[in-house]
Amino acid sequence: MSTVWTRRQMLQYTGITAAGAAFRPVLAQTSGNRPQVKTKLGTVAGEETNGIRRFLGIPFAQPPIGTLRFRAPQPAKPWSGILDATKFSASAMQPSHPNQNEDCLYLNIFTPTKIEGPLPVFVWIHGGGFTGGSPVDVDGTVFARDGVIMVTVAYRLGVFGFLDWSPLLGADYADSANNGLRDLVMSLRWIHENIAAFGGDPTRVTIGGQSAGAKLTAFLLAVDEARPYFSAAISESGGGERILDTAGAHRVTEAFASQLTDRSHAAILALSSQQLITLQERMIQAAPGNFPLRVQGGGQLLPHRAIPAIAAGTSRGKRLLIGTCRDESAFYLGEHAAEPITQKRLGNSTEAQFQAVLAKYAAIYPQMSTADLNIRALTAEEYWVPSIRVAEAHKKGGGGATYFYRLDETAATGPHKGTSYHAYDIGYVFEHLATDEPPAAQTLSKEMHTAWVNFIKGNAPAATGLPTWPQWDAKQRATMLFNATSQVKQQPAEAELRLWDGFSFS
Repeated sequence: MSTVWTRRQMLQYTGITAAGAAFRPVLAQTSGNRPQVKTKLGTVAGEETNGIRRFLGIPFAQPPIGTLRFRAPQPAKPWSGILDATKFSASAMQPSHPNQNEDCLYLNIFTPTKIEGPLPVFVWIHGGGFTGGSPVDVDGTVFARDGVIMVTVAYRLGVFGFLDWSPLLGADYADSANNGLRDLVMSLRWIHENIAAFGGDPTRVTIGGQSAGAKLTAFLLAVDEARPYFSAAISESGGGERILDTAGAHRVTEAFASQLTDRSHAAILALSSQQLITLQERMIQAAPGNFPLRVQGGGQLLPHRAIPAIAAGTSRGKRLLIGTCRDESAFYLGEHAAEPITQKRLGNSTEAQFQAVLAKYAAIYPQMSTADLNIRALTAEEYWVPSIRVAEAHKKGGGGATYFYRLDETAATGPHKGTSYHAYDIGYVFEHLATDEPPAAQTLSKEMHTAWVNFIKGNAPAATGLPTWPQWDAKQRATMLFNATSQVKQQPAEAELRLWDGFSFS
C-alpha cells in the first residue's frame, strides 16, 4: 500500500466480490504448496507469497442471521473437509461499501512462513465510528514480516451491533447494544483456543485499534470476560467515554423505531439489511449529537462506565501503549474549522459544557486562530483527554507498563496538509505513507512501526532513532512526541489539560 487512505477510502476498499454478495466458507481440496493448519474446528488452507502466509475469512462465530440476528454471537461450528481460506469475507453491513453482508463474523491471520518458537500476536480492531470500516483496512503482512502474527477481526456495526433491540423485540434481546463488543470477545476466545496452531503464543496477545477500534480496545480492558484472552493493548486515538446507560440506549432505540410504520416483532425481523441501513442513516442524521450508536453500560457484559471499571482493576497487570494525533479534529472540521462548534460535532459532551471550556482556550494559546483553537479543543474533547483518563484509570487499577505518545508530525500533502489529523497515524504504524511524504516522515514511519513491534513482543516501545521512552504515570505524564526530531516531554500541554479538570463526559 503506497498511500495514506482517508476514512472514506478505507470504508470503500475491498472490491473482492460484488456488493451484497453473501460470503460462505468454501470447502475444497488443496493443491500445490498451499499451507494447511488444523484448528480445533477443522482444517484451513491459506496461501503463501513472499515469505508470508495468509489465512483469510476464517469463521470465529456462527453467522448472525436468521434466528441469531441481533443476538449475542455463538461459537462457530466445526466443518469437515478443508476450508478454503484464500479470500476475505464480506465486511459488516454499513453504508457505501462494495462488499458487505450480515454474515460477517470472520477473521484473517497473517504469519511469517518461517516460525521459530511461538510468536507474539497482534489483534487489530478497525475503526469507523461504530458504523463503518473493515478488517481489510490495514495490511497484516507489515507486522508478520517482523515476527508478529497479525489477526484482523470483524464485528457487527451500526444497528446490527450497537442498538438495544430489547424495547422492540423483548427481553431475549437485552444487552444487544453490546453485540459488536461481544463479537470481539468471541474472536479473542477463538484466537486463544486456536492461534498456537498457526505458530502464535496465546499468552502474548496484544489487542489494539484506531479510533472506534481504540475505544473498543478500552472497553475490552473493562470487560472481565475478555480478561483471559489478551496481555497488552494499543489504543490509537480512542478513549473510554463513548458509552450509554440503559436509559440513553433506549432513547436511541426509540429514535430509530419512530421511523417504523409497523413495530411488530415479525415486521422488524423481516426488514432487509439495506432497509435497516437506510433507517439507521436517517436516525443518525436526525440525532442532535454525534455518534448516537454506542456501547451500552449497565448490562451483563460491561458496567455503567468503563473508566471506573478499569480504575477498579479490570486491566490489572496488562501493558498499555496509548496516544493520539495532535490535530485529530482537523480531519472532521476541514474548511469549516473556524465555524462555531455545535452539538452535532461533539462526541462526549454537551454544547454548553464544551463552550465553557473552549472560552478559556484563547488565554492559553493567544497566538492561535479561531480555527486552530476549535481543532485543538475538539481534539481534546474527543480523543486526548479521554485517552489520558484511560491511562490514569489503568495505572490506578494496577495496570502494567504504560506508554503515552502524541503524533506531532504533519502531513506534507493532501486536504489536511499541515496538520496531524485523525487516522494519519495509521500510515506511520503500518508503513504505508504516501510516496510524496518527505524522507523524514518515511524515517519516522519506520521508527514508529518498530516501536509498536517491540511493544507487542513484550519490550519497551524502542527503535533506533528514538529517544528512550519512559513509562507514563499520572504525575509526570512522560509523553513521546513523534516528529522529525522526536522527543519525550514531561507533562505536555499541562495548562490545557487543567481546563478539563472536573469535566464530566456525557
